[in-house]
Amino acid sequence: MLDTRGEVWKNYIAMQSPITIIGGGLAGSEAAWQVAQRGFSVLLYEMKPGRFSPAHVSPLLGELVCSNSLGSHSLDNAVGLLKEEMRRLNSLIMAVADETRVPAGNALAVDRQAFAAGITARLQSLANIQIIREEMQGIPPAGIVIIASGPLTSPFLAESLKSFLGQETLYFYDAIAPIVDGDNLNMEKIFRASRYGRGDDYLNCPMNREEYYHFVDELAKGEKVPYREFEKPLHFEGCLPVEEIAARGRETLAHGPMKPVGLRHPSTGKIPYAVVQLRLENEQGTAFNLVGFQTKLKMKEQERIFRLIPGLEQAVFLRWGSLHRNTFIHSPELLQPTLQLKKEDRIFFAGQITGAEGYVESSAMGLAAGMHVLLRLRGKSILPPPPTTAIGSLIHYLTKPRSEKFQPMNANFGLFPPLDSEDMKKLRRGPLTQPSPARGEGKYKGLKGKEKHQALAERALIDLEGWIKGFNAEIGQ
Repeated sequence: MLDTRGEVWKNYIAMQSPITIIGGGLAGSEAAWQVAQRGFSVLLYEMKPGRFSPAHVSPLLGELVCSNSLGSHSLDNAVGLLKEEMRRLNSLIMAVADETRVPAGNALAVDRQAFAAGITARLQSLANIQIIREEMQGIPPAGIVIIASGPLTSPFLAESLKSFLGQETLYFYDAIAPIVDGDNLNMEKIFRASRYGRGDDYLNCPMNREEYYHFVDELAKGEKVPYREFEKPLHFEGCLPVEEIAARGRETLAHGPMKPVGLRHPSTGKIPYAVVQLRLENEQGTAFNLVGFQTKLKMKEQERIFRLIPGLEQAVFLRWGSLHRNTFIHSPELLQPTLQLKKEDRIFFAGQITGAEGYVESSAMGLAAGMHVLLRLRGKSILPPPPTTAIGSLIHYLTKPRSEKFQPMNANFGLFPPLDSEDMKKLRRGPLTQPSPARGEGKYKGLKGKEKHQALAERALIDLEGWIKGFNAEIGQ
């Protein structure tokens, strides 16, 4: 585990100017924690509550605006592996998430209010973090800066970044799903179950064929919030509005967020034609998120159409779904593998503004930026975590120069280098398969699915421990 108790920094730290971090979301909060817990001073700028983005409503730091789920916690899932790596790197976000989790089957979901409150309290408890509730409208002209303003960067700062970077920032649209009150659900129609009998953490609203087609047809008719004239509808594939998915064909939703696979009705023993799943939003069980139901429908249309879902006929909506513009930079062109700006290496970028898509991925980039800043302050060479790790593979994807179009990315095993014969020796698994000349000497074929992912995860954690030892040595801990 990472050692954070070092005492050799004291005289050096006393001579340093504060590190400026712009943005108090997941990435900015994580970066501030990484720097401040080792004694350095941090100025953390957060524009709330003086100014809110179109999606934020709470003055707390680390507010979740889309789902309350941080994805799978299994190590044979890339996001699950990323979370474990972050735990080993003393992540603030993961510590608070584990403390505030709510039942969600194989996923790590949190009580979002308790989660944000926990992050805020931890950061406020550190005397060397000064939280400044002001909108930062430009880049400080001197000192080390971490820009973690997020995908909802304010218009003033976005314009400043465009001017400073000398190019247009990129963008896509992100949608959030509605939340309904748990007291108004018709439990005579809804059944509890997780897929394939893995518990009962989800509420399931089953539809027969006729109900499903009627629902899809009404989605197609639903009136949507129009785009503004200067905006183009560029959506991220992993977070499409439900009506956009439905527009691709009447069966698309039944094979997407409404797929019934692995969900047998406990009364009939049959699998419904389609299912809408509801996931807990808080520990008290009073609020539920419509899983996969991000939307750009107008509020009245959401109420009309979503009440067609069996069990939601009298639903009270605690939050409406919405769509907002997400800003990100062209990281492969602008950033070094250290997340430093190529043109001015005192400036680091972190979070979703780099193109890291997802809560955990955003937090991981904040963690990496904070640790890279520590190495820079110590006058050491910055070597990111190896690309065989989940965090390192994502950094590699974001910063590797390319000719093709750059798009935001979630953590996934497709970003990892392939296993080879040396890895097999390291993992003590023996020759599970034979080298394939067609794929290059020493690279293995035949290791597939869960077994392959488990091997990649095992290699990642071994390599991460090696990197942690090197990091501790470099900073004198």
